[in-house]
Amino acid sequence: MKYKFLLVLMMGLAVLSFSSCYYDKADIVYPPSTACDTTGATFSAKVLPLLNSKCNLCHGGTAAAGAGIKLDTYAAVKIQAGNGKLVGSIAHTAGFKPMPQGTPQLPACEIAVIKAWVNAGALNN
Repeated sequence: MKYKFLLVLMMGLAVLSFSSCYYDKADIVYPPSTACDTTGATFSAKVLPLLNSKCNLCHGGTAAAGAGIKLDTYAAVKIQAGNGKLVGSIAHTAGFKPMPQGTPQLPACEIAVIKAWVNAGALNN
């Protein structure tokens, strides 16, 4: 009886130890984090699509409910980028109304893309 118990215990420990072995490739199991790509942060390719998906429900179209601030054309966005309200609002900087209103802050990478575009001169590209 004593030997049967010892045998079952040893087999159980062996099963547990073998099941904990991991032979997968580390880059598959733990993929590298994707860095934020702010290169080529152009208005048409990155900024406007981001504004359309995150901001223009309230700040676009004919009835801009977002305090009359429109962000659906280059001319309108250029004004907000030039006076600092665009970056100040999305970055939740003190003294600016945090946007988007009633939802969490934009992801850091999306804010970085808009900042990079503004810092590059907020060009119509």
